Amino acid sequence: MTSTRERQRAAARARLEKEMAQRAAAAKKRRQLQASIGAGAGLLLVVVLTVWGVTSLGDDETETPQATDDGQASAGCVWNEIPAEQRSPTVKDVGVPTTTTPPSTGTQLMTLDTSFGEVQVTMNLADVPCTAASFSHLASQGFWDNTKCHRMFPGMLQCGDPSATGEGYRDSDGTGGPSYQFANENLPVDDRPAYPAGVVAMANSGPDTNGSQFFFIYQDVELSPDYTVLGQVTEGLDVIQEATEAGHDGAFDPSPGGGHPNSDIVINSLTVSEPQ
Repeated sequence: MTSTRERQRAAARARLEKEMAQRAAAAKKRRQLQASIGAGAGLLLVVVLTVWGVTSLGDDETETPQATDDGQASAGCVWNEIPAEQRSPTVKDVGVPTTTTPPSTGTQLMTLDTSFGEVQVTMNLADVPCTAASFSHLASQGFWDNTKCHRMFPGMLQCGDPSATGEGYRDSDGTGGPSYQFANENLPVDDRPAYPAGVVAMANSGPDTNGSQFFFIYQDVELSPDYTVLGQVTEGLDVIQEATEAGHDGAFDPSPGGGHPNSDIVINSLTVSEPQ
């Protein structure tokens, strides 16, 4: 029979283990935030020993739900609206998705008509119900129509800023997005490489700050698993590879690296199908 003293010791050990786990989680989050601040505009990504920032809007976590260890939001979808006084001029306000409980079974097909050809991305709703709901909402408003992919690095092409339009590039390109943010989903914490060729992932500026910017992986790259895997290119990866063949202008070299694509890569339209 277990003595009272042994039970007390077991309870004390359990409390200590719980406290240590909480401290480790808090320390991890502090490190992530410090990385975000250090990058200036976004988290740091280590790619072949080179640092590259995948950026979107500034960090605003006041009401964002905490994600679980697998990157899933803890209770439905929360669309964390950015206060009007904190919005940059590049924010495009088209409202927020109407649902907080989107479908979580089946798939949706995202189709991009680009200046280099068509690209199709399949989203698995069991993995990214909230991200898919956000894309459906924004696509229904023509959010990405006639925008340019504004940044690239070998193996990666970043798109999704609604303000990146027209001739040339501006210093503000890469800062635009919707008037809300939402939590991470489907983080590839156990996958190696975490982001293989064909993956499409969400850009962010810190934990749970997803907006509208996303990036294509067209060659295997090693990144920290901090970016929601939105889906998989099922048709048109060769289109992305062709579009990036001309390289970039080195605007962000040597640090954080990369630059604007030398070829204008325009998203003429982006549509999302109904769940299948």
